[in-house]
Amino acid sequence: MNVIISRKELSISYIIAFTFILAMVEISVLLNDQEVILPEVAAMAIAMWVYREAGWIRQPLRIFLAPSITATIGYAVNQLPIAYVGKVILTIVLIMLLLRLLQTNLAPSIATGLLPVVINATEWTFIIAVFIFTFILMLGVLLFGLNKGLEKKVPIQYKYMLVFISLNMVWIASVTIAGYAQLAVIPPILVVVYEVLQKPMYSSKMAFKQVLLLNISATVGTLLYLNINSWILITILAMLLMLILLQIVGIRLPAVYAFPLLTFVLPADIVTSLPVGTLVATVFFFGSVLAIKKWEMTRNKKRMQ
Repeated sequence: MNVIISRKELSISYIIAFTFILAMVEISVLLNDQEVILPEVAAMAIAMWVYREAGWIRQPLRIFLAPSITATIGYAVNQLPIAYVGKVILTIVLIMLLLRLLQTNLAPSIATGLLPVVINATEWTFIIAVFIFTFILMLGVLLFGLNKGLEKKVPIQYKYMLVFISLNMVWIASVTIAGYAQLAVIPPILVVVYEVLQKPMYSSKMAFKQVLLLNISATVGTLLYLNINSWILITILAMLLMLILLQIVGIRLPAVYAFPLLTFVLPADIVTSLPVGTLVATVFFFGSVLAIKKWEMTRNKKRMQ
């Protein structure tokens, strides 16, 4: 459900969200600690405070609880003496179990859980940052009553959690065999994939738009990172460019705001591979989801005949 708000309120919401994102980056710069930057928090700020996405704000406590717990899980798994791919697989399975236990589909929890593994987080400032920023996001929803009038619970298709895990297993095995294990997980992509899996319908037109936007976002973020030294300037330019891009294409896709910030926290040798990795990953994941949804529609039509 898309909430209709006035142009003035929309503008104010964007300003508040962008200021919040910039503050996060500025804190990271002042502390000289890149683990303070949480790319998915940028997407959450836009989705919750600007778009008022019902699926993300209907249970405000989950905004703080789910990402904080998954981040702790990912951080703990990252300390284990096992290979990177093993950490990724274990973290994905544990995240799905947690979401099942909490009875929530808050997709950003996937990104916050996998991020500490992806960036090899070793400082407690990462966990503290997740706690603080998600708590602020929750407070924003509560203080302005953004969740008012929304149903507390909606049906969750738990079978898609298994589908999500299966798709990830195929992808992880493929990139590992190909010698690119570090691209086993790209958090913003997985958040969108999980969300579209839960939707009853998914069109090829929407799949194309999402693939296009995510790839543009990854490419723009990488180019800005490689050519501009100021993280603050990169963030400002990236946020404005993503806003314009989404206005042109005409869809809401919070994940595009996460990609530019992802370049700040990824290992340097991975950043240059991000555009190509994103292209291959989006084609595989969204192509697979589209095939699954079309197969389900065909099966349902046959049952109704």
